[in-house]
Amino acid sequence: MPRRHRHTGIRALAAAALLVPLAACSSSDAGGDTEPAAKAAGFPYTVTNCGVRTTYDAPPKRAVTMNQHTTEVMLELGLKDHLTGTAYLDDKVLPKYEKAYDSVPVVAKEYPSYEKLLAANPDFVYGGYASAFLAGDGRSRSALAKSGIKSRLNVEGCAKKPVSMDDVYREVREVGSTFGVRARADRWVSGAQRELAATAEKTKGRKPLSVFVYDSGDKTAFTAGGRGIGNDIIERAGGRNVFAHVDKSFSDASWESVVKNKPETILILDYGATTVTQKKKRLLDDPALQDVPAIKNKSFAVLPLSDMVTGVRAPEAVKKLAAQL
Repeated sequence: MPRRHRHTGIRALAAAALLVPLAACSSSDAGGDTEPAAKAAGFPYTVTNCGVRTTYDAPPKRAVTMNQHTTEVMLELGLKDHLTGTAYLDDKVLPKYEKAYDSVPVVAKEYPSYEKLLAANPDFVYGGYASAFLAGDGRSRSALAKSGIKSRLNVEGCAKKPVSMDDVYREVREVGSTFGVRARADRWVSGAQRELAATAEKTKGRKPLSVFVYDSGDKTAFTAGGRGIGNDIIERAGGRNVFAHVDKSFSDASWESVVKNKPETILILDYGATTVTQKKKRLLDDPALQDVPAIKNKSFAVLPLSDMVTGVRAPEAVKKLAAQL
């Protein structure tokens, strides 16, 4: 998984520059009689996202999503026709998105180079993790802005405090507003709230089970800390994240600390080349973990990695995890 942690564009800019005087002449020739185009409802729309303030005069038309959860937010809001490309799946898109997803070009299996990203001719780039906009890879938001491309980073990618389901609602609503479909976003939020309320009713009165999230790792365990949405998902599902005190969405933890925290259940994140069966075997066969209650009782839960990020899967993830706990 990405540890939350490149002269086509020149020709396009040159062509655009040549068109400027032509456009100016056309405006002058019209004698000022042409009425300005009507603004789309809800525009201009201004939003501050992860420290970047952006004004949209109209919905973006050619968006590229980088990271699965941003792609799924777009598809959930019915914005397939606004997508010109996608990149970086962690696992599989949900069945209900498959047809729409298959109709959109995949720009890169993981992150595209800056040149490859520009070749897709986007007017908007939507990243899920901060790694989507790494300056060292040439894809910083400021570099995109210099090329006339607006951008958005999922709110968890710049969170300064623990992320909650309210941040999921904010993410969906702001994307909806950006693309002029705020009503769709609001309907989704209402449905999510109802689903979460139903799950809360079913888990009411349960004693929370201590949970260790195992993403990956051998010498150390890559696990979920207390800042990401994963922690909120675990708590709403009737669990207690044993690494909730770690002020990161995901972080490395020593195996000694896993043993010390005595988790009653291990939540395995399913993605990538290493299967759930292989992860379970690694944990069950580790002599250092034999006294951990979850290992003694072979108590495991499983969620896809894409369920544990700030996206449209989060409410359903609570329900799925609650059933397993």
